[in-house]
Order: sequence, then C-alpha cells, then structure tokens
Amino acid sequence: MTAAVRLQASPDSDADALTSASNLLQLARGKTADDRRRLLQGIADLCNATPPGAEASPLLGEIFMIIARQAEQDIRKVLSESLASTAWAPPALITMLALDAIEIARPVIAASPLLKDQDLLRVLVEATLEHQIEVARRPRISSAVADAIIDRGDPAILTALAGNRTAQISEAALGRLIAQSQRIAALRAPLTRHPRLNEALATELFLYVGQALQEAIRERFQISEARLAAAVDAAVRPPLAEPIGIDDALVIDHEEMERRLVEKLDAAGQLRPGFLIRAIREKRLSLFQVGLATLCGFSLDQVRAAIERRDPEALFLLCAAAGIDRAVFSAVVQEIRALSGGWPGHGDGQDQPRPALSPSAAARAFRALIGGAEA
Repeated sequence: MTAAVRLQASPDSDADALTSASNLLQLARGKTADDRRRLLQGIADLCNATPPGAEASPLLGEIFMIIARQAEQDIRKVLSESLASTAWAPPALITMLALDAIEIARPVIAASPLLKDQDLLRVLVEATLEHQIEVARRPRISSAVADAIIDRGDPAILTALAGNRTAQISEAALGRLIAQSQRIAALRAPLTRHPRLNEALATELFLYVGQALQEAIRERFQISEARLAAAVDAAVRPPLAEPIGIDDALVIDHEEMERRLVEKLDAAGQLRPGFLIRAIREKRLSLFQVGLATLCGFSLDQVRAAIERRDPEALFLLCAAAGIDRAVFSAVVQEIRALSGGWPGHGDGQDQPRPALSPSAAARAFRALIGGAEA
C-alpha cells in the first residue's frame, strides 16, 4: 500500500507520509532527467492510490501546491492531467492550474468537478482567449456561465459555445446567439443542429443561413413556406438605417449614395438577402437593384433588364443567385411590380411555384437566359 493511502488509514503513518512528502519535494527541486521521471511517477502513484470519494490529506494537498508553484511547466502539466477528474484535490490548486498556461489549464477546465461557476467566471475575466474557449467547450456549463460568454461577444468563444450541445443554455440565450449569427457565419451550422433549437428560433435562424442550412431547418422542423415567408416579412418591417459615414454636407446624387451604402455593407460582410428584402419592402427599388447587382455579381443594367421583361423568370433566377429564398419571391415580385409600373410581366399566365436552385446554378441559368442584355 502506498504512502498516500496509509496517510488516511492510520495516524501511525505520519512518518511515512512525511518521508514521501520530503522525497517528492526534493525531486521537484531536482534538475536531472531521473529526478523528473521519479517525480512524475510519484505524482501518478499518489493520485492512483487515492480511492474514489476519499479525501486527500492536508499534507498531500500542500505537497501538490508546492510542486505547482515550484516545478517547471511539463511537471505542472502532468499534475493537471493527473488531478483533472479527481474530486479530492485541493480546490485552490485546481483554480491555480486553471489559470496556468493553456496546455496546463486545459485538462482541469475540461473535466474538473471542483471548478464552480465563480471559478469559471474568473477564468473568463482573467485568462486568455484560449482559456475562455475551453470554458465555452466545457461539458454541462451552467446558464450563468453561458450568459457570461455571450455577453463577451467574441466570435471564437461564441462559436465554441454554439457547438457545446451539453451547455445549459436558456431559450433567451440561444436567441441571442442566433442574433449574433447574422454577423458571425461560423455560428450558423452548429446552431442549426443545436438540440435546444425550437421551431420559433429555427424560423428566426432561417433568415441568416444559406440554402443548404435552410433545407436542413425545413427537414428538421417541417416549417411551412407560408410561415417562413411571414417571418421574413416581419423581419423587414423596421425602417432601413440611414447610410453611415457619408457627410451630409456633400451633394451626392441618390444613386451614388445608395452605391456607397451597398459597398460599405459588402465590405463589412453585412450585405445579405435580408437587406434586399427590407429595401423593397421600404419601396426603395433603386437600392434593391444596386444591392442585388452587387450581391449576385451582375451589372446594374442586367438587373434592370431582368425586371423589364415580359415574365419574371430572369428576376427569379437573379433573386435565387443572391440567396433570396423562393418562399418569399412571390411577395418580392409583387412589390417590384407596384414600384415599376407592372414589370416584370406575368408571361403566359399567373406566377407558378418555382423549384429550389442553388445560387451558383441560378447564376448560370441567368447568364444563359439574359447574357449581356442591356436595359
């Protein structure tokens, strides 16, 4: 039986414990490879000899604290790995290791049952970005910790949290993550698969994701296209923000101002299908045209030519190339007709439901249909 077990079994083991402690401390101060090997083996033996549910002696805790303060990084890393899953280690030691270099901190942040919410919140405040990501990945973190992570708003930490399926994240907090996915694309795929995603939140997320993830949402929740169209309509009702950063004293024609706004949004990665839908709902047809041309990579003349056709086929292909969902195309084309004197026309009859197309396929079809046509 090892000294660590005898230390708890009998008061007569004090001498053995002191001898063991003295040996470990002497090895921790040693510089040779053999000292390191024997110290690592001693740490492992002490940890393995402590049965589950047992309490470590104060002397053993003191030994580990001294080692953690004095030993070099590789020794502290082994200590962290050895104590990561134990419930008997000194809490102060675990907290110390959690704030150490990330290679040392990672095992205890991931697994230690001794780290409480206040300890994890301290790591979020005091430690590096890598430490904070590990906290976000930690299994079964509480809603309080999840809320604190979302409050920080860092994309890498939020992405780690979105991928943590065991986190105790509230519906309100998940809604905040979905709102963040409008600017952080990496959040969208893990949120689409998140076990706590419900139909209402999925309908909101639908507005921010691409076609493949939209199909995944449809398959998972069986949301009707009518409801999705209503969600998009509700999302675009707030008025569009005025262009930011353009000197009002400058005399710039309306089209040039809209072009600058679209360029700024595009450069910031904020030019999305939802912006185009908002523009047309706000009866800003020229802004819709400029944004559509930029988002799908065609000229403004080609966009205008698509609108001024006898049927809406070309406009449908353009909207699909820009990522506008087919569920809302009918409403979009009706708004455009009201603003453009009835263009595009109805062709041979009333508008019919249209098949889903990927943006690349729609762009190819549009080129084949309209080519280099001018308005």
